[in-house]
Amino acid sequence: MADLAIALDLPNAARALGVVDAVGPEATWYKLGPVLFVAEGPTLVRELVERGKRVFLDLKWHDIPNTVAGAVAAAGALGVTLATVHLSGGARMLAAAAGARRDGLRLVGVGVLTSLGAAEYADIVGRPVEDLAREQCRLVERGMAAGLDGFVTAAAEAPALRRVAGPDALLVVPGIRRADDAAADHNRIATPAMAIRAGADLLVVGRPVTEASDAREAVRAIREEMAR
Repeated sequence: MADLAIALDLPNAARALGVVDAVGPEATWYKLGPVLFVAEGPTLVRELVERGKRVFLDLKWHDIPNTVAGAVAAAGALGVTLATVHLSGGARMLAAAAGARRDGLRLVGVGVLTSLGAAEYADIVGRPVEDLAREQCRLVERGMAAGLDGFVTAAAEAPALRRVAGPDALLVVPGIRRADDAAADHNRIATPAMAIRAGADLLVVGRPVTEASDAREAVRAIREEMAR
């Protein structure tokens, strides 16, 4: 059954833990990205783990194989449940990352960011791109060969990725928005129900919860949509 992760894209631990307290038992998964991790570091990860939360460390590692392997091992030792690596890091980097997993840590690969459209991605790779799902699948094949546990994908590309990655791969879908939520800086968004129908295993939502006047009620509303 699919679950929900709250993206704590906030500037400090006080605000992040305020959201965790406000949400209460309605959510177990919390995603920490570069801003919050740089500001607060492992201390906040340990605090969340001690509270019984599952930490999704979204740092999208993309470096030489030895460096990424070291980061993966350190995340596992911290008690992180899930972490991200960039699929464009190459076969040796991905294999090194997969080989460094420990203490139950799972790794998901990031291909085309949900903030990018086809034209912008084409400019990055320096060639025409007509089908982002095809680009995602090409990168996912690299991750599968390296033994990653799953992949981050927009909902629109999730069915195609599922066919490539198979039934056991963990598909993480960010850019979740209810019908009346602002898209913000995501280019390819989806409602909770759309993401579930597309085959998502873990939905990631940030501002619709962290900026809500009632964070717990916002999570409940999203879960209700997930169940439809």
